[in-house]
Amino acid sequence: MALYRAFATVGGMTVLSRVLGFARDMLLAALLGASATADAFFVAFRIPNLFRRLFAEGAFDSAFVPLFTKRYHGKNGGDGEAAARVFAEQAMAGLALVLIVFTVLGEIAMPWLMFALAPGFSADPDKFALAVSLGRIALPYLLCMSLVALYSGMLNALGRFAIAAFVPTLLNIVLILALLGAVAFGISENQPLVAHVLAWAVTISGLVQVAVMVFTAAKVGITLKLRPPVWNGEMRRLIQLATPGLLAGGIAQLSIMLGTIIASLQERAVSWIYYADRIFQLPLGVIGVAIGVVLLPELSHRLRQGDHAAVLDAENRSIEFALFLTIPATVALVLIAEPIIRVLFERGAFSATDSRASADMLTAFALGLPAYVLVKIFNPLFFAREDTKTPMICAGHSLAANAVMSLGLFYILGAVGIAIATALAGWLNAGLLAAQLNRRDGLAFDVTFRKRFRGTLIASVVMGVAIYVLEGWLDRWFWPGEGLLIQGTALLILIGGGLAIYFGAAELLGAISLRRLRKNLNA
Repeated sequence: MALYRAFATVGGMTVLSRVLGFARDMLLAALLGASATADAFFVAFRIPNLFRRLFAEGAFDSAFVPLFTKRYHGKNGGDGEAAARVFAEQAMAGLALVLIVFTVLGEIAMPWLMFALAPGFSADPDKFALAVSLGRIALPYLLCMSLVALYSGMLNALGRFAIAAFVPTLLNIVLILALLGAVAFGISENQPLVAHVLAWAVTISGLVQVAVMVFTAAKVGITLKLRPPVWNGEMRRLIQLATPGLLAGGIAQLSIMLGTIIASLQERAVSWIYYADRIFQLPLGVIGVAIGVVLLPELSHRLRQGDHAAVLDAENRSIEFALFLTIPATVALVLIAEPIIRVLFERGAFSATDSRASADMLTAFALGLPAYVLVKIFNPLFFAREDTKTPMICAGHSLAANAVMSLGLFYILGAVGIAIATALAGWLNAGLLAAQLNRRDGLAFDVTFRKRFRGTLIASVVMGVAIYVLEGWLDRWFWPGEGLLIQGTALLILIGGGLAIYFGAAELLGAISLRRLRKNLNA
């Protein structure tokens, strides 16, 4: 079906972005490690990244895509397209105004903003001052990414997913070039200078992404004109939907940011969270975000047509496909977190102690992976119905519970307690959303889903046993002394062997038909 092909398109581009992201982080780990400079850069980078995902991906997409889709698929074809374009121009004007004001205020208030997001840094004046400087340089990235989100929302609503999914790759390309440049020009030993180069590269990458999106949209006939902001019924409705989406769409990022605030109280813990979260974001982005991006315009369109059977089928197939990929990923991350961290990051300034600490956090994060993927799927089921309030309320309860658990577990278990609390909060959010959907008859699992889900669980257990045994055989090849080529080959053998066993078991147990999957991807 076309839905699977769209999942594969977005997921494939996300994989490319994440692979380049790992290359970027391997260079970061080698040059900055888990140092005070690394902590400062990661918090500074999180500021525009957090607000980007809240304003742009979370709030904006949840509100904009259903409204744009409704106008584009109007009863009178041409009129619908024209109305959608005007709506997008009005939305762009309003979004740009709000974020320009926010960026200016953020530049002025950066010391206070940094104190709120990393209070532990205040104990080290040099570290705090560096973080403030880096934050000011990187903050304009937020405005760029918000414009990218608007163009991505339009293209996604029209079923053009590839370029919007590819564009984030440009951030990693620019940062890799910046890191390689630091090495080539002999400044790699000066960590604060490297951090400043990276902060400027973040903002430059934002400008590059905006240029690519504007050019691509123009090629497919979408050219938006600059117009003064207006306040009318359409913008009022957009704000009404977007405001709850600030919390609902960005719960994962808010949870990580909450963890960063608490982790700033412990030396190097911010960096450990960053490196663990980078691995955690791979399956979350490839599976959860990709399916959520595709599902929102698909459901919005089906609901406009009144095709409720198609809506339920899309929901079942999306959840089924997501869990088919997420459950084995969770099992693998729990069992082989340390080899993954060691092979990717343990070199240069990144020590064996950092590997163990980051691996512990990755294991804890992984336990909440299915929950966060389900949240990425459940939210569009509400957003497509123009209900952003319910996901906001569920996310609010989850975030409050996360705050309490993170503080409590941090003082009991240390930094790993933050990751455990994040995982538990994810399950709370997913459970609350599922309960609300069930109450509204918006979640009904069909016979096909139940059969395939049972097969997925059993196949994941079989794979888990296999990779546990295989890791024991390959363990000696994961250590840094063996060299990156041997380490990487051993890790690929471990992951590839696990995947082969999983897909074979899943085929035998009826969790998937590879022939049917190939047919759907080619449809």
